[in-house]
Amino acid sequence: MKLVIQGKNIEITDSLREYVTSKIEKAVSHYQSLTTEVDVHLSVAKNPRINSKQTAEVTIYVNGSIVRAEEGSESLYASIDLVADKISRQLRKYKEKRQAQSQAPVKTVEVLSDQPVAPDLLQDRSPTLPSQVLRTKYFAMPPMTTQEALEQLELVDHDFYMFLNSETGEINVIYERNHGGYGVIQPRKGNGHTNGKNGKTAHHDDTNGHSSEYEYVPQATHA
Repeated sequence: MKLVIQGKNIEITDSLREYVTSKIEKAVSHYQSLTTEVDVHLSVAKNPRINSKQTAEVTIYVNGSIVRAEEGSESLYASIDLVADKISRQLRKYKEKRQAQSQAPVKTVEVLSDQPVAPDLLQDRSPTLPSQVLRTKYFAMPPMTTQEALEQLELVDHDFYMFLNSETGEINVIYERNHGGYGVIQPRKGNGHTNGKNGKTAHHDDTNGHSSEYEYVPQATHA
């Protein structure tokens, strides 16, 4: 198992590295057969008088998926303890879901014909980034269903998750709604109206012509 430890506004001393290693190795000890790499990011606020939060973030790559947890407190060692416990629970949840899926009966699926891909997706546009990029992340994006994306959302400890929709071939974002439940943001097509299907209710939250959104009600899964 590859373990990478990085720090922001803090020096990674030998004692700190040993503490992180012992805690994280213990947390993933029962899941090392699934784990390929563990990234640990420790950060301390620049001005402790304004913000005393010290954060520990752990990202684990398991069989093409990502399991992530983040905790913060006024003590970096306490944050490491908290995030180690949390990532252990996340890994257990991941393993239980995979075991349940492997035991579930195989469903018959309809084979869809390949859809042609536009030769020039950018057309006459040039890719640009904002003038200030705080942090850039790269990760594999295998095609998945909305239900699978929801499962990933629950594992990465974020309030949103971007994925490649296997049903449409488009980039979608699934997120937690403020009033409960989940929503999916997808590219707007044609006149901007997205027809709801399979229990999804389509509606629009913007008027700038860029995206549309529908409410997603997850189906029951085998436990």
